Amino acid sequence: MRRLIVEHKTRYHYSEPVQFGQHRLMLRPRDSHGLRLHEARLTLSPTGDVKYIYDVFGNSIALVDFHGSASELVIESVLELDSYETPDLEVLLDPVAANYPFVYSSDDRFDASQMLTPQYEDEGEVKAWLTRFVTPGEPVATLDLLKAINAAVKADFTYQARIEEGTQTPSQTLARASGTCRDFALFFIEAVRELGFAARFVTGYLYTPHLDLALDHGDDEIRGAGATHAWAEVYLPGAGWIDFDPTNALIGTDHLVRVAVVRDPRQASPIVGSFASDTPGVFLGMDVEVFVSTRRQGAAAPTVIEAPQVAPLQDALAPVAPVAPVAPEPLKLEQPAA
Repeated sequence: MRRLIVEHKTRYHYSEPVQFGQHRLMLRPRDSHGLRLHEARLTLSPTGDVKYIYDVFGNSIALVDFHGSASELVIESVLELDSYETPDLEVLLDPVAANYPFVYSSDDRFDASQMLTPQYEDEGEVKAWLTRFVTPGEPVATLDLLKAINAAVKADFTYQARIEEGTQTPSQTLARASGTCRDFALFFIEAVRELGFAARFVTGYLYTPHLDLALDHGDDEIRGAGATHAWAEVYLPGAGWIDFDPTNALIGTDHLVRVAVVRDPRQASPIVGSFASDTPGVFLGMDVEVFVSTRRQGAAAPTVIEAPQVAPLQDALAPVAPVAPVAPEPLKLEQPAA
């Protein structure tokens, strides 16, 4: 078990006071046998009315209606929780699923149907990439197969942090041989779905000991630190939903703090909201601070990620806000899952 403190602060800056529409926050994890939430604090400036709901996946969502106008919006979430390692998967795995290919039960196939179906069209690039892992007519140990695919994503692709909006399609990630954690998570998900596995997208946080404890990470650098993180879960009979982080080739680890699970990355923005103004270019910028530590809040300075002053917004996965004037209609602000 690992006791963690997660500090996540987002600031939006404007040249003059603006009116805020309702914001949707996906920042609070749910208790499970792998995570015990002790405390969740949400601080808002300006203040607002908060109500909590669950989305279709059972994720905890805060709906915020802010009081009045302001030239700066600050949303700060602090979590204190215990994160537990995944037990031995070899022991948990149902013998029927020990080797690939296997067949899910009829109930599992029905209930996980949307997680089994690839969501992005390509021209066979992903299937071609998978041919080195699976030989028709030759069974392979299920966990060995998934571990190999997970490790190959890290080995084959170059990690490049990106603050622009959106997630690359799997074919784009293949063509560019690079991406962010959200790109790698989606690529892994679509790849294993092609093989018949049920998989889903996870957004949350990544604990990195060398940042927390000021250690030398040597050659084992953990990629994607200092921001929200994204990875995948695969459903395995007997073992349940198991974490696979292709960005770092991690499997079922207490380094990962799950906040929400969804079918597709477009459903996983930590912060979504809007503002309204009659002034063109009123939005000045945004900065995000994320720090995951084993110490109390304020023990060390967080990593700061600054968004550019001017950047377009077209979908739900970018830590930027729109700059094109659309007055008096509200403008939409969204922060990425990773």
